[in-house]
Amino acid sequence: MKYAIIGAGGTGGTLGFYLTKAEKDVTLIARGSHLEAMQKQGLTMRQLWDGKEETIPVKACRMEEYTEQPDVILVCVKGYSLTDLIPDIRRIAGPETVVLPILNIYGTGGRLQKEFPDLTVPDGCIYVSAAIEEPGVILRHGKILRVVFGARTPSEETESMRAIARDMASEDLEVILSPDIRRDAMVKFSYVSPIGTAGLYYNATAVDFQQEGEKREMICELMREIVNLSHAMGIEFEEDLVERNLRILSNLAPESTTSMQRDVMAGKQSEIDGLVYEVVRMGREYGVPMPEYEKAAAQFQKQGL
Repeated sequence: MKYAIIGAGGTGGTLGFYLTKAEKDVTLIARGSHLEAMQKQGLTMRQLWDGKEETIPVKACRMEEYTEQPDVILVCVKGYSLTDLIPDIRRIAGPETVVLPILNIYGTGGRLQKEFPDLTVPDGCIYVSAAIEEPGVILRHGKILRVVFGARTPSEETESMRAIARDMASEDLEVILSPDIRRDAMVKFSYVSPIGTAGLYYNATAVDFQQEGEKREMICELMREIVNLSHAMGIEFEEDLVERNLRILSNLAPESTTSMQRDVMAGKQSEIDGLVYEVVRMGREYGVPMPEYEKAAAQFQKQGL
């Protein structure tokens, strides 16, 4: 299969590295100094937990230079960039191309499907902690690397989805074709959205949520509100998500922050609309009280975020 990965940061760069290492036909679509470094010296993967690093040659180009027709387009950008990419995806996608968005924002595949009614557009999410450390270098903070994707209803699952799941999987990359992607994507969202919201609200690091107190209680309440919203949407879970997410939190480095928090602090565009304001809108749509999200959203709006 031929893969085009749009975005070469912590998500796309990591996927591109391990898919290329597994000898797949992969092109990373990027820009700026990161692209130049990858073209000149390859892509380096550095592991925080043991200091090991590896550099491999990768195919990389700017979007306007990409002229192939991929079997799979992995969309690995921030949520706010998605709309601008629609014309580019339309240009490079063939009639059998599968467009797989792997973003932090819940329900991206469904929204993108409306733009491409004739294409297969599953929903997906990824478990990875990684970021660009310097141009051409991705730093992985943790060992987990798992992609979960699937059709929004079982009847929409296709043989091409099953083939992609088989083809992407390797000893470095776990790939799961989900029988219930609405549930599995919301499980991931129930962690990403609350920790981003509470982290930004308090300008906190992981250690603030690893110990009892007001900050930890807020993040727990945010998680509970996501669970209540999910129930109203007809989504049920097989485990207690608050307990699950607190276990994940307990394993973070004490100084860890979230990408949304870092973007806001740096004065950059952030995913605050999809991770915070969209949750408030969904709560109103489904008639679910979201007092902690409402409180956080009010403060962020006062700050002009």
